[in-house]
Amino acid sequence: MQYTTDMNEGIHAETVTMLGANGDRINAFLARPLGDGKFPAMVLAHHMPGWDLLYREFTYKFAHHGYVTISPNMYFRAGHGTPEDVAAKVRADGGVSDDSAVGDLAGAAKYLNTLSYVNGKIGIFGTCSGGRHAYLAACRTADFNAAIDCWGGGVVMSPDQLTPKRPVSPVDLTKDLSCPVLGLFGNDDTSPTPEQVNQHEAELKKHNKAYEFHRYDGAGHGFFYYNRPAYRQEQAMDGWEKVFAFCEKNLPGG
Repeated sequence: MQYTTDMNEGIHAETVTMLGANGDRINAFLARPLGDGKFPAMVLAHHMPGWDLLYREFTYKFAHHGYVTISPNMYFRAGHGTPEDVAAKVRADGGVSDDSAVGDLAGAAKYLNTLSYVNGKIGIFGTCSGGRHAYLAACRTADFNAAIDCWGGGVVMSPDQLTPKRPVSPVDLTKDLSCPVLGLFGNDDTSPTPEQVNQHEAELKKHNKAYEFHRYDGAGHGFFYYNRPAYRQEQAMDGWEKVFAFCEKNLPGG
């Protein structure tokens, strides 16, 4: 998106209610660019720290770049409070189930498709556990035209890591991936490790899937998070450029 000083810009943002997994009514944060015409859209799968301020900012960021963007509260069922307190409850309960996460993300896509100003092209983005959930949703549904996995830990899982809530390693569902995928990874990360990223890439190649992987030296887990020690400015800025180039290519109309 090329900015000029004579642009007429505007964003509308609000909390909305949508139908998630099992028909549950959950809250979500929605931001949309103002203007004529229809826009492509994004679903954001929040990370393990919860449905927090950072994901509100990510929602605004995508809307500012021309995407109607929704971030569903996948921890809604754990009750309300600060994002940190709610996330602690979810962690203590072993996390959200894969079925619940996919149901909420698919529900968000369906909500977007009811909006008259969405053009039907929908992507999904997530970081950390949200990266895993984004990839999982792109493999288990046909709702998305593009998927962005930022350092998604647990995409590649060993048999001893499987649980009733997480019964399948998402990489094993790669044959069902329904759209192109962008992956951003730090080479200093431990979840996923560079070896796990290699396994993931090998599976994408095996099934002839369209993908782009970018790996960053000097970066570990969460290198986009400007409010944490993990932040790496140079790698994060390049990563965001890669994100929006991928979106422009696969979600036309923004």
